[in-house]
Amino acid sequence: MSLIVQKYGGTSVGTLDRIRNVAARAIKAHRAGNQVVVTVSAMSGETNRLVALVEDLSGGNYSKREYDVVVSTGEQVSIGLLAIAIESLGVPARSYQGWQVRFVTDSVHSKARILDVESEKIRADLAEGRIVVVAGFQGMDQEGSVTTLGRGGSDTSAVALAAALEADFCDIYTDVDGVYTTDPRIVPKARKLDRISYEEMLEMASLGAKVLQTRSVELAMKYNVPVRVLSSLEEGTGTLLTKEDDVMEQVVVSAIAFNRDEAQITVQGVPDKPGVAALIFGTLADANINVDMIIQNISASSGDTDVTFTVPKGDYKQALAILKEPVGRIGATNVTGNPDIAKVSVIGVGMRSHSGVARRMFKALSADNINIRMISTSEIKISVVIDEKYMELAVRTLHQAFELDKDAGDRVRD
Repeated sequence: MSLIVQKYGGTSVGTLDRIRNVAARAIKAHRAGNQVVVTVSAMSGETNRLVALVEDLSGGNYSKREYDVVVSTGEQVSIGLLAIAIESLGVPARSYQGWQVRFVTDSVHSKARILDVESEKIRADLAEGRIVVVAGFQGMDQEGSVTTLGRGGSDTSAVALAAALEADFCDIYTDVDGVYTTDPRIVPKARKLDRISYEEMLEMASLGAKVLQTRSVELAMKYNVPVRVLSSLEEGTGTLLTKEDDVMEQVVVSAIAFNRDEAQITVQGVPDKPGVAALIFGTLADANINVDMIIQNISASSGDTDVTFTVPKGDYKQALAILKEPVGRIGATNVTGNPDIAKVSVIGVGMRSHSGVARRMFKALSADNINIRMISTSEIKISVVIDEKYMELAVRTLHQAFELDKDAGDRVRD
């Protein structure tokens, strides 16, 4: 007997027919002799509807605690309907909200982090032969307030639950049938990957790939949870997230990721002295604004520096506004920004042991006259910031340059 955690997103439970389909899949796994826990999101579009109600009523000035109380209700409907659907097909089921299980979180409302999962109720129900249905996205802080985990938080709920239960598999069901070398809507020849390492998937998620939420991959890697990405609409083997192995080391570049949800900010004429960077980025941190890529250029003649970095596009205006005071305090000359950028990245664990990836990447972009604004690297990725209007061209160009439409053995070595 295996213990399987299944997660279904909003599209997968978007209609009653799709809820019946999810119920049938859970029952199929149950009748195969497995213990089954199902985590679901709110029905497609429901969270957006609830957010709009909050925004319209408050004009954007609202308590994040009460925001969580409202937007967490979508999952309550999903779990109740799914439990009813399962029981109507002859299998006992029981639903739980996140605060009933409990998912213990910190108190950062709208993007809380999970501290602990109390799984005793679930284990007892599984022992009695029930399919357990748990709300994703929800939690409760240590003071008893309802919290939410942020967009995509149901993925994190599922992986955290799988880790707490020591599940054999965590199956993430989505509207795609696996992880691809890039978005097939941009590159029709994109290939589905049979397996991908945790590290590669983490890079893809953090760099803009929408298949899995970043924190869910972090948890899977930390607790070595075997995660499968599968389609809820058709049968298939999906993509397995796993540790690195010898086969994967043969692939230099596995995927191309992109993100059009960032903006670029430059603080100009920053005095080159200790403490100024801490003030700039401390101000952003105090406002819970995440900073991604950072570049600092020092002028040989003046001794001043320009500090350029990227932030989420949704935080762009706020970041510009709150930086005016500290920038004036440190004596910098100006703050400028550009929201019309995109980040494109090549990813592959094989980059650790192969050279020439940067050369091939920059040569391909240059051939299409795509100018690079910023560059960032890690052991297994190279990211560039470019003008947003060139993003799709850059993705197609790099996918072709690294021959990702071919099997690994058929690609040309650099």
